[in-house]
Amino acid sequence: MPHTGRRFTAAIFDMDGLLLDSERPIRDAWLRQSAAAGTPLSEADYLLTVGINRRDTLLLMAEKLGSPARAEAMYEAVDEEVHAQLQGRGFDLKPGALALLTQLKAQGVPMALASSTRHAEVQRRLGLAGLLEFFGPRVHGGDQVQRGKPHPDLFLLAAQSLGTAPAHALVFEDSSYGAQGGLSAGMGVVLVPDLKQPDPAVADRCTNLPSLNHVLERCPHWFGA
Repeated sequence: MPHTGRRFTAAIFDMDGLLLDSERPIRDAWLRQSAAAGTPLSEADYLLTVGINRRDTLLLMAEKLGSPARAEAMYEAVDEEVHAQLQGRGFDLKPGALALLTQLKAQGVPMALASSTRHAEVQRRLGLAGLLEFFGPRVHGGDQVQRGKPHPDLFLLAAQSLGTAPAHALVFEDSSYGAQGGLSAGMGVVLVPDLKQPDPAVADRCTNLPSLNHVLERCPHWFGA
């Protein structure tokens, strides 16, 4: 069941597809690069990777592309294309992201970030987007835990860095994999879908909202005294 009536003392955010509008350019690069290599992927193929870490993405793509080496080469080509397109800029922010982070900071709510993306790349993307200040050292990537989403490991690491019990943390996610990880950690979860519609069995246990703009009015209740 959704966390109706629960109160929280800390917030944990996903990054790609939630705070940053990064899924679309990354998806498009995967589709272009795979077509150019003669092993075209469909959008449905890409959506299988939304919310999971690099290691698990490579396992999936190795099946689609024919070998681990091809998957690794494609991953690197996609990164290069996206970096070239951005030309040193950060990804655009998702609607409501900056306002929500600013409001929670003003309320004194401690925040951490738990992304399936590699830690160094998470730091780089947040820095370019101007969001690092909201999280300080409490930024975590998928290469820092043994098991990625949908396992709870990344969220438990984030809670530890916040110094809070998992049950006192509210997770903001866009993917079913991430939402399941937060739920498995015993946290409340707000699900704001991006490219991929959530698994109904997971969504039914979360608070589902169309954008982060819809979170603002709920913050005083969720994080109030």
